[in-house]
Amino acid sequence: MALIVQKYGGTSVANPDRIRNLARRVARYKAMGHQIVVVVSAMSGETNRLISLAKEIMPEPDPRELDEWYLLVSK
Repeated sequence: MALIVQKYGGTSVANPDRIRNLARRVARYKAMGHQIVVVVSAMSGETNRLISLAKEIMPEPDPRELDEWYLLVSK
């Protein structure tokens, strides 16, 4: 069987029902004999919340540092 990599984030992990749906999907592929790697990124709205918190600490962050942050969270 195959090695399958699945990445989820944003609205796909926004609430318990959506997370359960993903878990069922992963289990279905596993039951078919595939090896599964699951990558989970931030839940819906979480990246924006973290940026807002950071701006409370430093209202005008260095643009270069902010660019690095966006590169990290977009992967």
